[in-house]
Amino acid sequence: MMDEPSMKHPQKSPPAFVLRFDPLPGAGPALSFPCDAAGRVDLDSLGERARCNYFYARTVIGREFAMPAVQPGTLQ
Repeated sequence: MMDEPSMKHPQKSPPAFVLRFDPLPGAGPALSFPCDAAGRVDLDSLGERARCNYFYARTVIGREFAMPAVQPGTLQ
């Protein structure tokens, strides 16, 4: 008997909203994190690397990243 794929490897649905940090000119790539409609990121749901990237992006707003914006959509 074959298992349903969703039972073996549950698929996460894409986030309804992402908090996107766009880079300032000359900086690296944009960073996006799943969030709610108000821009709140559930830190417990992030992996270690994503959590570190999130804290870094928040720290360097105005130096490497513009103010983050809530957008509908998918992670990049």
